[in-house]
Amino acid sequence: MDSDRRVATGASAAGAEALAQNYGLPPIPGKRYFSIGEVSELCAVKPHVLRYWEREFPQLRPVKRRGNRRYYQHRDVLVVRRIRELLYGQGFTIGGARQRMRESEPSDTTSSQQAIRDLRADLEGLLAELER
Repeated sequence: MDSDRRVATGASAAGAEALAQNYGLPPIPGKRYFSIGEVSELCAVKPHVLRYWEREFPQLRPVKRRGNRRYYQHRDVLVVRRIRELLYGQGFTIGGARQRMRESEPSDTTSSQQAIRDLRADLEGLLAELER
């Protein structure tokens, strides 16, 4: 069981899907946007709880369109499932879950920044070859 909980703290989609299977959550369909009702069903969390979590967790920011309607993307559904696991599965408080989510962000940001640096170096190398 502890190994399942460790998977929940990772940011991988495969880990989130594996965790969802363990907790009886349905798989996330391959859609671009989800309504608040769909996310509620996918994550077994009521809509008013999702709206509250939007205020408490800066990582959860659904797109708002006409009439202030919320549209969640795939990554938002994964964030909701991760928050749900931290709060309900591991027993974190809102503050503790927020801190845990914040702690996991720098590693994602660092790897993204490294990928950008690598890509930039490759492009600069190609540009230097083309200028010869």
